[in-house]
Amino acid sequence: MTVAWFSIEDLGTLVRRHRADDSVAKAISRIMRADLVTVDDIGLLPISPDAAEGFYRLVDAAYERRALAISSNLHPSGLDELMPKTLATATVDRLLHHAHIVVTQGDSFRLTEAATRPSQSSSRSLHTSGPCRSGCSRAEQAAVSVSSHTTSPSSPHTPVPTLQGRPS
Repeated sequence: MTVAWFSIEDLGTLVRRHRADDSVAKAISRIMRADLVTVDDIGLLPISPDAAEGFYRLVDAAYERRALAISSNLHPSGLDELMPKTLATATVDRLLHHAHIVVTQGDSFRLTEAATRPSQSSSRSLHTSGPCRSGCSRAEQAAVSVSSHTTSPSSPHTPVPTLQGRPS
């Protein structure tokens, strides 16, 4: 299984880079070769018009063809706070048709873990946590990112879908 992982601003960068030679559609098509496409942390920061366009283009290309996993602090109805209403409506329409929405509530897993972790001496060096400490490819980092963002609060090893469509 191949996974492609993006932040919403990565999609904006992709649109800006490929707009010059009119190859945005081709770039989105290459992304659609992955079995699962993940867009992470939508709604944390304001997004650029290019990011909104890239997100819409990705959702449109994946609609009924590819699985999408979306993580967001916003309910899908709040996307019109991030992008023009017409674009948000079209994006949400495609996202929610065939979607499984999982709403999570409660304290941050990271903050809870940090609060329960024993304090570390300031003489220790800071290191990367998780299974991908060093030498991972971007695809491996994406797989780690997907699994770390889709675990159940009751069991850290139980996958939970975020907002995802089913491939046709």
